[in-house]
Amino acid sequence: MMQAARVKEKINRMFNGEHINSTENRSVLHVALRAPRDTVINSDGENVVPEVWKVLDKIRDFSERVRSGAWVGVTGKTLKDVVAIGIGGSFLGPLFVHTALQTEAEAIECARGRQLRFLANVDPIDVARNITGLNPETTLVVVVSKTFTTAETMLNARTLREWISSALGPQAVAKHMVAVSTNLKLVEQFGIDPNNAFAFWDWVGGRYSVCSAVGMLPLSLQYGFSIVEKFLKGASSVDRHFYSAPFEKNIPVILGLLSVWNVSFLGYPARAILPYSQALEKLAPHIQQVSMESNGKGVSIDGVPLPYQTGEIDFGEPGTNGQHSFYQLIHQGRVIPCDFIGVVKSQQPIYLKDEVVSNHDEVMSNFFAQPDALAYGKTPEQLQKENVPEHLVSHKTFSGNRPSLSILLPSLNAYNIGQLLAIYEHRVAVQGFVWGINSFDQWGVELGKSLATQVRKQLHASRKKGESVEGFNFSTKMLITKYLEASADVPSDSSTLLPNI
Repeated sequence: MMQAARVKEKINRMFNGEHINSTENRSVLHVALRAPRDTVINSDGENVVPEVWKVLDKIRDFSERVRSGAWVGVTGKTLKDVVAIGIGGSFLGPLFVHTALQTEAEAIECARGRQLRFLANVDPIDVARNITGLNPETTLVVVVSKTFTTAETMLNARTLREWISSALGPQAVAKHMVAVSTNLKLVEQFGIDPNNAFAFWDWVGGRYSVCSAVGMLPLSLQYGFSIVEKFLKGASSVDRHFYSAPFEKNIPVILGLLSVWNVSFLGYPARAILPYSQALEKLAPHIQQVSMESNGKGVSIDGVPLPYQTGEIDFGEPGTNGQHSFYQLIHQGRVIPCDFIGVVKSQQPIYLKDEVVSNHDEVMSNFFAQPDALAYGKTPEQLQKENVPEHLVSHKTFSGNRPSLSILLPSLNAYNIGQLLAIYEHRVAVQGFVWGINSFDQWGVELGKSLATQVRKQLHASRKKGESVEGFNFSTKMLITKYLEASADVPSDSSTLLPNI
């Protein structure tokens, strides 16, 4: 299968900067984002690593100035609070890393007195929650949008610009807002100094951009560059392993093949990601995007409809919370392959004098037990020997033979978190290589955005000009009409209303 799919050739082509994202005619080089400074990785005949490090050095310098108080807000106060505005890949990956680092001992010390928040949803409730308790005088906003045109991100950016301007004056924007973007013209028009724009490149897909300025800038502002550099080194170590290790010892390759086997050969369409560490609570939502946006395709890389299903339905929850939520279905309902992720050393160990085991050992007892329960189950004969009433035997029978895999990390520091991220990124790529699809485009997100533009125009025309709802199917027309009738008291364009929390 591996030879037929030319997996090794495709891995080499990715690392060599060839345009394996053929529908967008782009290289796929997120590995360059964490490559050592002296590495040579070419795209279109040019080594991109020096440019990567130019941005990383700029992030290091800026974050150190903000953290030290050399860069202050317009009123002279230290900028100790950061709100990062972005959506999709500009949000889920950085949030995962931030959440994983929040309770790590070294990271705690580096982040003392600071806070980092992420504003993603265009729903005004998300705005209200993010600015609650914040003082504009001590807040720095990072706007993440490659083109500086992403609808949700830019509306949220304009909202926070108004929040800052109304409190501190329009001149405060240049001191309190920075950008991660390549569109310097729009950055400047927005009111942000182009010198405070941090670049990334077309060969970085959004869901693979954690290691670019998208993630490294807000994370460096919170934890300092030394912490995020360890994270980058961890990811880079897996990049080297993925590129050079023989397939029989190659972790991302083995994991990718297991997923293909479960989906395409055994017919199991879902996968549960089950980290037995609360610090990894945002891993599943991030991998959900990395996996489902990458491999949820219906045609081959050549545009031919596929005769088989690709991609997985990813979901998950930290153990042991998930055990009290959806494990019933996993054990006795549908067969759902599981990824169990455990950690040898807890970030926050607790030992109580009279307890049989430590709190972390209690968590890990469940981590080790669950795969066995799925694999071996419990037979009617075993239940009968335990004198289970006959009418309950079928209810308490576990069929077993349910697939899972276990990953055991030595600890959960910045380096290991980077390793875990890269393992999943490359696993997804291997699946796509075997399935013969393009794992690096996402045309499926376009239609809904296009239709939303039509709805937006209709809402404006109906509210401001009284125009009737036209051009939609009957169901949607009725829903929009009811919405307009029920929300007729929405303020006009001439007024500004910010959250009142």
